[in-house]
Amino acid sequence: MQFVYSLLLSLTTIALMPWFASQAIFKRKYLNNLKERLGGLPSTLNAGARPVIWLHAVSVGEALTSKTLLDAIKQRFPGHRLIVSTTTATGQAVARSQLSAADGVCYFPFDWKFSVRRALRLIRPQAVVLMESELWFNFLTECRAMKIPVLVANGRISDRSFPRSMKFRFFIRRLYQLVDRFAMQSRTDADRALSLGADPASVQVTGNLKYDLGGMGGGALQQEKAERLDAIFSLSASRMIVAGSTTEGEEEMVIEAWDRCRARQKAEKVRLLIAPRHPDRFEAVARLLESRGTGFVRRSEVSETSTEAAGEADVVLLDSIGELAAVYRFASLVFVGGSLVPKGGHNILEPALYSKPVIVGPHMQNFREITLEFLKRDALIQLPPGETGALIEHLGSAMGKILDDDQLAARLGSNARAAVDANRGATSATVDLIAELIGAG
Repeated sequence: MQFVYSLLLSLTTIALMPWFASQAIFKRKYLNNLKERLGGLPSTLNAGARPVIWLHAVSVGEALTSKTLLDAIKQRFPGHRLIVSTTTATGQAVARSQLSAADGVCYFPFDWKFSVRRALRLIRPQAVVLMESELWFNFLTECRAMKIPVLVANGRISDRSFPRSMKFRFFIRRLYQLVDRFAMQSRTDADRALSLGADPASVQVTGNLKYDLGGMGGGALQQEKAERLDAIFSLSASRMIVAGSTTEGEEEMVIEAWDRCRARQKAEKVRLLIAPRHPDRFEAVARLLESRGTGFVRRSEVSETSTEAAGEADVVLLDSIGELAAVYRFASLVFVGGSLVPKGGHNILEPALYSKPVIVGPHMQNFREITLEFLKRDALIQLPPGETGALIEHLGSAMGKILDDDQLAARLGSNARAAVDANRGATSATVDLIAELIGAG
């Protein structure tokens, strides 16, 4: 099985080589991390005599989710070194800037035997923690051969991936049986893991780590970021709609809905801060705003001191990484993206921590359990399905309704915070499983 898998992986890589080459030449991707992806990790990641726990977070979302888990692991195992790997460059940037508990950060190796062996032999982890659902056959096989236990933390199996995985259950079953423990977000996720072949003794429902992402205020670092951004953009001086993690096909709808909403708000100015999910959307959104003649300012083009133009701009384009969570505290309301188009939605818990009223579109499959919990508690406005025109109208109407009714905004925000507080505890349960794996009791 391992030989066939490695052969297919190599053939696929060869077939995609022209695409990788074009990305490297024209977009400067992959070149700066190729050595690490081939297993050539920095020697500084070698812990010497100290035991190591290796946590892998694919991209930005997983890296941010792992923060409280890493802090708890560090507190429980102060004698261990914590190494964090990511797959994407944006995830790498977040890991280096925000995961203070990590003793080292690197890229995850390509899933070839030689590259994963090189990485594992250098780091020599006592245990590996994989965030959510990032499973690679050669990596897991080598961990099993080296007697390194593996835990999937905050595990989930989405509505989209589950049917596809069931079609290849003969292979997925082998993959899942190489994992020692599954700490799943919900009973549905746990049942799906069992259906795909996980050992029943290895599967446990621990809850969603995202509920444990910090308390009110978000810590000193977030507070410092917030104060700096407020000084630059005067975020607290006017009513601010924050559209976070928007994706392709959404920005135009969000801007149009905001335009209609502010036209109805005669009493005071309503501004928009829009934060695209992926950096490659920054330029496209800037061009969209320019084409509409909308006055806006880009985060990347403003100095660290406040300017009148930045503080007065109708729209702030947050074309940066790692600052979105810091601006939620200034929002009069928050729209969370990835939900007007069928992308599965993004994290609604960060604005909920600040007791903010949240609006999402109809597509929240990746956060199904959290969305249902919030709807049950009257802590969220979810728009009904519809065509583009209808979605714009519903979104603008929901924005106006919240801005016009302070009691509604306060109730939604308070209920959102209560939903977060009522569902904490996944971090402690996950750390207990890690302790069990490494025999620390």
